[in-house]
Amino acid sequence: MTHTLHRSGTVESLSIDYPVLVIAAQGINSKDSAPKFRKALEIILKHNPVNFGDMRTGNYFRKGLKPILNSTKENSIVHGVFTNKNDLEECLKELKEADLGLSVVVSGLFSEVWPTLKNIGLKPHSLNISLGVFGKKELLPEREILDITTMCGHHCVSPLLVKKMISDIKRDKISIEEAARELAKPCVCGVFNPLRAEELLENILKKPGGQS
Repeated sequence: MTHTLHRSGTVESLSIDYPVLVIAAQGINSKDSAPKFRKALEIILKHNPVNFGDMRTGNYFRKGLKPILNSTKENSIVHGVFTNKNDLEECLKELKEADLGLSVVVSGLFSEVWPTLKNIGLKPHSLNISLGVFGKKELLPEREILDITTMCGHHCVSPLLVKKMISDIKRDKISIEEAARELAKPCVCGVFNPLRAEELLENILKKPGGQS
């Protein structure tokens, strides 16, 4: 189970969204793992992530690079988000070669991720599939809003914040890029994809009337 599992959207939209997280099993292989987490994060940073973070410290848009890189702990969980398969593949290849003894989780469309793993000789330990949403779905925000908010697996990006950003863009108070960065800040782990958020915001604003 991973908090990056339930991202919603079209195949086209999700094809630029590849979150990676690195985690230890507490009490099993976590002892003296802080330097390993730093090394994992250094590897992630070499391959053009659009966001990254450590859930114990925060994300890039909130904390910046050095506080995250210099604060890894034995209970860290480090993250990075990639927007193309080449960067994802090169990152995973280097993590494989580093052999840090930590678990690496990749989320994305099976049709995109599976060939990437095969290319570098990785066989997954396990697979998780999101079965969708059950219950009173009529209480959920619009699907186009959910496509943005589900990029934060702990749901720290509020639908109301998304609507505010859309309103501010329409009133020329903020650019789409700035709005995407603002939406990335509440996602502590750093798995929110600001580049995809830009595209999703643009699609919403292209609709007649858009969100207000």
